[in-house]
Amino acid sequence: MVRSPHTPPPARGCENGGMNFQKIFIPVAGVATVLVMWMLLHFTRMMNVLKRAASRPIGHVDSAVMLNARLQPGMTLLHVIAMTRALGKLQSEKDAQPEVFRWTDATHSHVTCTFAGGKLAHHALFRPADSTPE
Repeated sequence: MVRSPHTPPPARGCENGGMNFQKIFIPVAGVATVLVMWMLLHFTRMMNVLKRAASRPIGHVDSAVMLNARLQPGMTLLHVIAMTRALGKLQSEKDAQPEVFRWTDATHSHVTCTFAGGKLAHHALFRPADSTPE
């Protein structure tokens, strides 16, 4: 086909449209895949922690002193439950902020933890006085 100098070249818009779609779709699909994988991993960890905690008495810990030594401000409630392997006994009103939980050991020592916004804000250890006279 012979073109005259006044004939415009054929349109190529269809070829570039598919290329732009792939440039956008592939990175978006990759980011979505990473987010879904992260959510699944977090959900699996949470379910495993709660499954282990369900088999123990509420508010019981092996050693309150050791728990107190391992606690750090900023820990999440899920992290503390994973460390104690037990749900804490709720000391505050239900659904009230801050949330206060207590874990007690066999010697009646207990650690009281205050969570503000799901993060550990404060913790305190209480050790009862020895009741046996010397």
